[in-house]
Amino acid sequence: QVQFVESGGGLVQPGGSLRLSCTGSGFTFKYYYVKWYRQVPGKERELVAGIGNTGVYTDYADSVKGRFTISRDNNKNTAYLEMSSLKPEDTALYYCNAKVNGYDYWGQGTQVTVNS
Repeated sequence: QVQFVESGGGLVQPGGSLRLSCTGSGFTFKYYYVKWYRQVPGKERELVAGIGNTGVYTDYADSVKGRFTISRDNNKNTAYLEMSSLKPEDTALYYCNAKVNGYDYWGQGTQVTVNS
């Protein structure tokens, strides 16, 4: 079955950096567009970044442009979100997502907390 496992979250001070990982299984990872979302309790889930199947095409929310970088390694079935210059407003649960055969699949998320 299709699964995603995210990792790499944690507590970081403002201005710090983190790298999140998202490993997919149960499908041919290299064929699919992958997205990172984030969510804060009480707010709607926000699309943060997306990456095409080859890694050439990327897209970012305005709120993270210039600070976050999405990438992927199809040999490892893994997508990454490199986050730098982190701000307290980046605090959220971060999820990866792909639509596989018409269905949306999500991981369990990894918590990022930016706090001094």
